[in-house]
Amino acid sequence: MRLPERGPRSVAYTVVRVPGPTLIDWLRAQDDQTLAVLLVARPDLATPPPPDTTVLAARAATRASVTRAAEGLDTFTLAVLDALVVADADKEPVSVARVVEVVGADAGEARVRDGLDVLVRLALAWGTDELSVVPAAREAGGLFPAGLGRSSPPLDDVDLPGMLADLPEAERRMLTTLAHGSPLGRTKDAGVSVPLEQARTPVQRLLAMGLLLRRDAETVELPRQVALAIRGNSPLGTVRLTEPTMNTRQHKVSTVDATGAGEALEFLRRAESLVKAWSTEPPPVLKSGGLGVRDLRRVARELDTDERGAGLVVETLFGAGMVADSSAATSPEWLPTTLVDPWLVSTPATQWATLASAWLDLPRLPGLAGARDAKDKVLAPLSDDLRRPPAPTERRRILSTLAELRGGTGVSPDDLAALMAWRAPRRGGRLRDEIVRWTLAEATALGLVALGASTGAGRALLEDGPAAAAKRMADSMPEPLDHVLVQADLTVVAPGPLEPGLAADMAAVADVESAGSATVYRVTESSVRRALDVGRTAEELHDLFRTRSRTPVPQGLTYLIDDVARRHGRLRGGTATSFLRCDDPVLLSEVAAHPAAARLELRKIAPTVLVSPVPLADVLEELRGAGFAPAAEDSLGQVLDLRPTGLRLPAPARPRRATVSALAPERALAMVEQLRAGDVAAGTRRGRTVSLTGGTGAADTAATLALLREAIERNNQVWIDFVDSRGVASQRVVDPFRVGGGVLEGRDVTQGAVRQYPLHRITSASLVES
Repeated sequence: MRLPERGPRSVAYTVVRVPGPTLIDWLRAQDDQTLAVLLVARPDLATPPPPDTTVLAARAATRASVTRAAEGLDTFTLAVLDALVVADADKEPVSVARVVEVVGADAGEARVRDGLDVLVRLALAWGTDELSVVPAAREAGGLFPAGLGRSSPPLDDVDLPGMLADLPEAERRMLTTLAHGSPLGRTKDAGVSVPLEQARTPVQRLLAMGLLLRRDAETVELPRQVALAIRGNSPLGTVRLTEPTMNTRQHKVSTVDATGAGEALEFLRRAESLVKAWSTEPPPVLKSGGLGVRDLRRVARELDTDERGAGLVVETLFGAGMVADSSAATSPEWLPTTLVDPWLVSTPATQWATLASAWLDLPRLPGLAGARDAKDKVLAPLSDDLRRPPAPTERRRILSTLAELRGGTGVSPDDLAALMAWRAPRRGGRLRDEIVRWTLAEATALGLVALGASTGAGRALLEDGPAAAAKRMADSMPEPLDHVLVQADLTVVAPGPLEPGLAADMAAVADVESAGSATVYRVTESSVRRALDVGRTAEELHDLFRTRSRTPVPQGLTYLIDDVARRHGRLRGGTATSFLRCDDPVLLSEVAAHPAAARLELRKIAPTVLVSPVPLADVLEELRGAGFAPAAEDSLGQVLDLRPTGLRLPAPARPRRATVSALAPERALAMVEQLRAGDVAAGTRRGRTVSLTGGTGAADTAATLALLREAIERNNQVWIDFVDSRGVASQRVVDPFRVGGGVLEGRDVTQGAVRQYPLHRITSASLVES
């Protein structure tokens, strides 16, 4: 089938189209409030403050600014923008009816007008009944807006639906695939040009019929008219014009909050365990920065979680400034900082609020840890590879979307990712959906989200800050328990979080065997000796279990405490650098005869005293390893606790909180005033000019004073370049009244107000010609 030849028309029409207003003209015609709203919505246009409307329009039309503004548009509004580009609104204004036609009849005119209002408010489009868009909108939308290729003029008057209906199945299927995807296709037949009668392949026949266009020897392109004919009532293709609905699950708010509080307590336990572990055995810093794979696995084992969960704890503590690189010249290590100590003694709710707010503002993506970069390098936790400055903004956007739902409403990560993708399809890059899933998983581990729903503490953190969130979390956390359950196998069960004092007592006398919502401790000989080492007495330990246990204290525990206490402290140590004393000369002689005595360089200075040049802590550790049970004492004979408190680094400078670059409405209105003044100044005819730039100072100042006095005498206006106290340059047209004392006083022509301008801030001045 050949295309009909287009013969000459009998009547020729000349269409004269009146060009629409330019973006500059449209901006100048808007009121101050409209321009202020534009500057607030697109803060990049206000940095630095534009001197006049011409500069504002130039910035608004740049590709980078248009791309940034389009990132905040939802799928439907982007479809309206694509429709304007498809209708060539960047070349000449198009009517609203034409835009509705391109978007699709199902959208409805009212909804399309709402989308156009959004675009006009952002200055991506302008006009009322006929609209235009900036040329950069075509570039920002990619090579093929709405997936449509170039137009082919020979197809303008062709009955394309009829031609397509007559095509064989294989050729129609090929065109349909190109119509609903990229309009480009690669084929070896693209370089072969033959008449229709000699065509042997579908591509050759479609090229001969003009239903495909040849771009190069291996690429063909689907003409725009063919794609629109195939798409029918959906000119923009398979774009989903309605927001997707999410499958929700309703839970009791109290259940969600309680579940989140449980997760928060578990996260705090892991954070405390990590701090204690790194206080004594800090891991090294990789040469490339970050935490090594083996060290991460070790952390995961110690915290009883997987590597992703361990990485989240590490990254959160790092974001809170509680873990830092020691920056040592030879062997740098990851060490806790001095911020850890006050955090450890805070209430659980305050501890949680500190970590949750640090994670929310963390300019990093912990979920990237373990992935590989373009060079197949594994991305390590705590490395700079995980830094992503937009992460806090995306995190807040995702959690705020979840918080919009009714309390207790849970959703799946996939449904939320689909909703976020529809609301901002050009935002987030290739990790857009993964960031949603990572955020939900991390927020769940922290207790901001539970059962797929936002917790009350999570909502409070987003809306009111850490203090309100801590109060809400405290209400959700279970009341601390004042009792434990002692078992016959010398284990102690804490069925929930313990009071701070009881928790400290249990940590001193028992070892954690398993942690979770119910913590299991085990009492051993070494743990009892540890309690005695820090000054506890056997009677105090008996009283602890007798008064705090809801179950009977087994005899085995009583015997264990008494047996260890009977042997504990019989051997006493001091410093000489250090010394050992004992009331039993036989026991002291046994120590002196032990092989450890030679290593410790012990020597007897009395029948009951040994001294050593080795530090006391080392002496006690060595003797305990040899089977003895010595205790340390002070000058009064009281038991001392010589356990190390852990390594600490000075607290680093507080990390800067990530904030959204927002422009205050008052500041925006002030910028609009400068715009108006700049427009007036730009429209004036200037005469003789005096410039201070590059001058000698005094001579230029004298010339400026002379020009300003001349303007006052002649009752003439002056045009000045002025730099305010914030360093912002602007232009003003002023009716000068007085000059002296280093100040020009006059009425601002634009604002109608009398102002004073310090002469040292005027960079140039010109007489205004009438």
